[in-house]
Amino acid sequence: MKKILLSAAVILALFSCQNDSTDLADSTTNATARRHCASQEVLEEQLAADPTLAIRMNKIEAFTQKNVSNPNFKLVNGKIVIPVVVNVLYRTATENISDAQIQSQIDVLNKDFTATNTDFGSIPSLFSGVAANFDITFELVTINRKATTKTSWGTRDAMKKTKQGGINPTSPTTTLNLWVCTIGGGILGYAQFPGGTSATDGVVCDSKYVGVTSNSGAAYPYNLGRTATHEVGHWMNLRHIWGDATCGSDLVADTPTHNTANYGVPVYPHLSTCTGTPVEMTMNYMDYTDDRGMYMFTNGQKSRMSAIFVSGGARSGFGI
Repeated sequence: MKKILLSAAVILALFSCQNDSTDLADSTTNATARRHCASQEVLEEQLAADPTLAIRMNKIEAFTQKNVSNPNFKLVNGKIVIPVVVNVLYRTATENISDAQIQSQIDVLNKDFTATNTDFGSIPSLFSGVAANFDITFELVTINRKATTKTSWGTRDAMKKTKQGGINPTSPTTTLNLWVCTIGGGILGYAQFPGGTSATDGVVCDSKYVGVTSNSGAAYPYNLGRTATHEVGHWMNLRHIWGDATCGSDLVADTPTHNTANYGVPVYPHLSTCTGTPVEMTMNYMDYTDDRGMYMFTNGQKSRMSAIFVSGGARSGFGI
């Protein structure tokens, strides 16, 4: 298990790590052979565009580490219920996913973040002691729909801006906004980490990978709603489990060091090539495995996530 070292150099190095190269410009290419989340690449672009963002995120990280190390911290009023506004941007009937499909995504989030998902019992005994119930629930408040002529939106936040044909976020300091659209470039989704501007805060998921669909449809093997679970994890300040670097750190102590992302459904035990050759936690939601291959968070991830919701935390407006 990893030892957490907090310093500006470590944090900035994490932010600057390069992931698999992907063209983030608008694209009509939708073929997705392997999971790809663009959260890290979007963060790198935001850091380049706004020099003050690194300072804000460094402060958030220092606050997070302070609260993670304090076992007596309390959430604001003790409970977190996340109101969700879903913004659907569609050109075709297929992209204009149904209310029922959207609700199935909310149901998945509620199960995954309360450890009531049916596959939670598949966690290997090696990791069962650190498997966590985040005890966070999600409540669908509104579904906004808007027709568009765009074939894909890319990752430059145009879908979040009415003036660019998208939909502005609703009350982003107290509401999770989820944009549903065709992203393109083989990207399943991306999220904004705590610290970014509220004008673009939230999560984006490609419409093909929202909610639960047939295991033989176009969305397979990303058909169980875990794209949103992964992206909401980023929105709650969780990093990719391999730290976006070879044998990198996700700043969580109880997740094994991964040499890189995992894809598909690796056969357990899958050994890391990093120091100590630990068994990798390929079933963690913050890896890149198929939806049916990811089904747990850890206590360390819970502590990290919880720190943003405490009084003074980056998302304290969500405490109720």
